[in-house]
Amino acid sequence: MSSAAIYEAQVRSGGAVASAPGEWKPFEKVLFRIAFIYFVIQCVPLDWKFYRQVFQINWLNLTYGDIFELSRYQPRFFSGPDTWANWAVILLIAILGGIVWGNRDKDKKEYNQLYYWLRVIVRYRLAAGLIAYGFIKFFPLQAPPPSLSNLNTAYGDFSAWKLFALSLGVVPDYQSFLGLVELAGGLLLLHRRTTTLATLIIIPFTGNVFISNLAYEGGEYIYSFYLIVLALFLFAFDANRLNNLLTLGKPTFPNRFKPVFTQNNIKQARIAFKGAFVLFFVVIYGYKSYAGYHNYSYQYPTKPGLAQVAGLYNVEQFVLNGDTLAYSPLDPVRWKDVVFENWATLSIRSSPPALIDSANVEHIDFDDARRNYEQAGSGGRHYYSYEHDPASKTLKLTNKVDASDRLTLHYSRPDSTTILLSGVGKSNDSLYVALKKINKKYLFQEVQKVGRRGEFKL
Repeated sequence: MSSAAIYEAQVRSGGAVASAPGEWKPFEKVLFRIAFIYFVIQCVPLDWKFYRQVFQINWLNLTYGDIFELSRYQPRFFSGPDTWANWAVILLIAILGGIVWGNRDKDKKEYNQLYYWLRVIVRYRLAAGLIAYGFIKFFPLQAPPPSLSNLNTAYGDFSAWKLFALSLGVVPDYQSFLGLVELAGGLLLLHRRTTTLATLIIIPFTGNVFISNLAYEGGEYIYSFYLIVLALFLFAFDANRLNNLLTLGKPTFPNRFKPVFTQNNIKQARIAFKGAFVLFFVVIYGYKSYAGYHNYSYQYPTKPGLAQVAGLYNVEQFVLNGDTLAYSPLDPVRWKDVVFENWATLSIRSSPPALIDSANVEHIDFDDARRNYEQAGSGGRHYYSYEHDPASKTLKLTNKVDASDRLTLHYSRPDSTTILLSGVGKSNDSLYVALKKINKKYLFQEVQKVGRRGEFKL
């Protein structure tokens, strides 16, 4: 009886099989050597900059942002934003390494055991990436609801990426569903037998993320494609068998290769590694993401602004250097309206061109000064963070995109709907501005109050 027949008989009878029979074809061995080197470099943190990041973490006060950044590891050979050039360098190294490996390993018949361990490495790397994004979507942190300034920005003043993010932010339940899909795919990868099922979830889902990044000019298209490549590699293990079974209708037998662990310390190390992975990326990261969602959103500043002033204000009077400027939509200097947020940020709509923060790569910051979601991808308004002194009733404003743009203004509140500002502007011009609050309602907020089936009026 042939080895293949013996293998099939073992499979039918449920017998344990230590390895798949047969000798690999020469081109399969060549491709595997290149793929092994390529994916090890892509997945295993060999870059010294990763370990510098590890040592910079305050492990006694670990945040979900720290874990998220670790999960996004990719080797970088060039500074600046990630590019395909990094992939090209890795592929070149893999090809050269594969040639050297092949010359030194000409008599090798198969690489079943190495293939198994390579799939383990790729499985856990892909799982970490999916779970990291899954939790910040499941607890809708990645795309928060629009700020008041965003709600008072003209549609055409947003970048394509920001429109996509805002559209996702107004439907948190849908965002949570997307996160649940990512979490399901990531958790299924933790078991060898459900890996192919996981890839059938991951490939179309992450493929949609990749296309969305291209269509909306997002900054995550390289990373999302990286996750797709990992999933395709895992899917390839069963692709031919699935084609034979589902498309050609042929009898198909599973590949049940599994290394035999004869030493207890290896068995224990395997269990310990899986337990540590689940504890770190699922339990701890999941808990901290949940706590972050209920305590604060990492996209918006947490420092409180002036009490009970949040809202949209019309500029009723604008005096520059003693000259009162009448309203005109074409006036290059006069403010049109001002928005105060609940946090220490305000935005001013005026005609001078606003520098646009074009950052569109996911990054979790816990420093208010570096949280840029509200102004990123948005034009038409000038965004300022401010320090306020209740004793002297002074606001010190700093433009969040152009740090040279600073204002020092004294404020007073004659009544609950009026704010009077006076002081010195960017070019040492004297300013006096009278603001009147507009009682404006917003559709998505009113719907949230009564539910989609409730009645509401704007």
